This record gives sequence, C-alpha cells and structure tokens, in this order.
Amino acid sequence: MQTMTTTLTLPRADGTLAPFGFRPPAAWPAHADGARWNRVALAAAHVVADPLAAIDPTLDVALDWDATLAYRRHLWALGFGVAEAMDTAQRGMGLDWPSSLELIRRSAAEAAAIPGAVVYGGAGTDHLPPDPSLAIDAVVDAYRMQCEAVEGTGARVILMASRALAACARSADDYLAVYDRVLAGVGRPVIIHWLGEMFDPALAGYWTGRGERDPDHARATEACAAMIAANAAKVDGVKVSLLDDRKEIALRSRLPAGVRMYTGDDFNFAALIGGDASGHSDALLGIFDAIAPAASAALTALAAGDRAGFDAILAPTVPLSRHIFTAPTRFYKTGVVFLAWLNGHQSHFAMVGGQQSARSLVHLAELLRLADAAGMIRDPGLAAHRMRALLATYGVA
Repeated sequence: MQTMTTTLTLPRADGTLAPFGFRPPAAWPAHADGARWNRVALAAAHVVADPLAAIDPTLDVALDWDATLAYRRHLWALGFGVAEAMDTAQRGMGLDWPSSLELIRRSAAEAAAIPGAVVYGGAGTDHLPPDPSLAIDAVVDAYRMQCEAVEGTGARVILMASRALAACARSADDYLAVYDRVLAGVGRPVIIHWLGEMFDPALAGYWTGRGERDPDHARATEACAAMIAANAAKVDGVKVSLLDDRKEIALRSRLPAGVRMYTGDDFNFAALIGGDASGHSDALLGIFDAIAPAASAALTALAAGDRAGFDAILAPTVPLSRHIFTAPTRFYKTGVVFLAWLNGHQSHFAMVGGQQSARSLVHLAELLRLADAAGMIRDPGLAAHRMRALLATYGVA
C-alpha cells in the first residue's frame, strides 16, 4: 500500500508559499460510557450538504442526512449534548425553518435510541420576514409555533434571538413583553440564546430597541437580566455569544439561583468553563463541533479535579477557535465544515448556500496549521491528500 505523504506547500498571508509538515496525530481517549462531567456541555453541530442534489445551491437546501446524523453520533459518543439547528448549522444563512424542523426531528429520533443522548433544538421566528411594521403579536405567534413544533419532536427548546423582533421592537419593554408571553407557554425550561451582532448584524440593538445604540451592551444586559429574573422558573440557562468574557461574567453574576450561564464565547471559552473565584460557565459552543475530542478529554480532566490538565489540553485550541471565529464572525461555519472534511467526517467540502467560498484559501491554510498544532488532525495522510486537492483548484501546485 502506498503511504500518503504528509507534507504540503501552503500559502501565507504575505503572498508567499511555505512548506508544512504534519505532526503525528494526537491519541485522544475515548469517552467512558456513563462518565459524568461537572459542566453541562452542548455542542452546536454543523450540517452536511448533499453535493449531488439537483438544486440551486445558493437558494435551496438539500442535506446528506446519513452524514449529518453520523456527526451527531460522533458528538454523543464523546459525551456532548447536541444543540440542533443553531447558527452553526447555518440557521439563518441557508438553513430554513422547514429544514431546521426536519433536522431537529431526525436528531431527536436518533437520540432516543442512544442512552444518555441529549438534544436541544433551536426555536425562533425565521419563517417570519423581518419588517419594522410587524406587530409584536405576530412575533409572539411565530415563536409559539416554533416552540410547540420543537417540543413536539421530544427535543428541549433553545429560544433563539429573533431578527423579526429586532426589526420591530421599539424598546426593551417590547422584548420583555414578547419573552414573557412566549415563556409562559413552554412545557419545559428553555435556554435563552443572546446572539450578538458580530454573529448576525441583523441582531444589532437586541434587548434595547430598533435603532438604539448600546455599544457596551450595558442596557441590553439590564433588560436580559430583568427578563430572566421575571421568568426564572421557565429558564434553564442563557447562552451569551458576545465574544467578551467581561460581559458574560457580568450577566452571570446576576442570574437567579438555578439558572445556568452557557458560554457562547468562542474566544474565551476555556477560562470561562474552567472558572475562577467568581464562578464558572457551562457551555453551548460551535467550537465544540471542531475540537470535540480535545474538549471531551479536557472536560473529563476537569471533572477529575485536574485543572492543570484541562488548561493544558484546551490552550492550543483557543488560537484555533479565535481564527475560525475571526471577523466577519458569521462565516465561522466554513472553518468548522472545512475541518470536518479534512478529518474524514464527510466526503466533500460543499456547504448549504455555497458557503464553502466564504473564507479565503489563506484563511483555510492557517486554520490547517493551527488545527495540527492543537492535535485536531486525526489522519494526517487523509488531510494532506484533501488539502492538496483544494490547493490544486486554486492553482497552487
């Protein structure tokens, strides 16, 4: 059998090419069945597009269901719960509501046959076009419809931020009124998702009102904290995706007893999960999709009281995550899917909406270097073969 060479020539940001050689793959331990962590850890999972579907790939959605569900089984086997049909799955950037509901339904059905497997599903208002003239009642009805549909699959609800609400809300009072009414109708406590404008520009001004400036999110934090305090019995936790550890900690300190902070900070997740004298965050992260074996090992070490081991495992994944989520942050999904392809979890690098083109070759080359340094390349020969094919399509011999 011919051995695949594990050396490449990769582009750099200065326009030059440089040789690159892979490190030996890391030997991450398998997650022991029944092993318990001292943090709740949910991975927001990506979807695998069907590259052979006869559709307009920029307008229509076709998923490879076998590969998509296989990746969920990979995450469950490593100990993670799955946060389904979130922005990591290109919700709002190609994945529409009907496809999202089908994804949640299939994932929940798959989880039902796996002991301990957990699924949360995103419920929002994305079937309702954003419009400043919308009535608040229309937003409430849209949320209620999706919450009922998600709960009907057996999944728990993640209440996603609403572009429609951001477009029509005039003040924090409108946000509080909507969330009060929606939460009153859910069957089980939900996770609130505060997705910042760096992830979705349409959500600028969330919690405050249309057109209001709140650059430090101080008034938004006040409104979010007030909403959670008023509805604590219906809130399992809040996921904050602002890429600012100080803002997350400030809100975390104000949460009622029993309400979790789920970090959505893909820049500072390691320190926030590890915690300090002020407390710690649980986690609902897109980066867990990309670094699942390392994150699983780190969380196992933390649960065993080995904070130094936890820190040592995650330290090299932080530069990788910061690169994947670099601005414009909303295109981070390209890096997540690129790494899944390099690692053989899917047979191609096609994405819903043609989003595989959303990052440059230089960006992807640096991602490969950082993934290798973090021990996130499981088969260097395969990764080299696939990267070489991608380089050739860009004219790099």
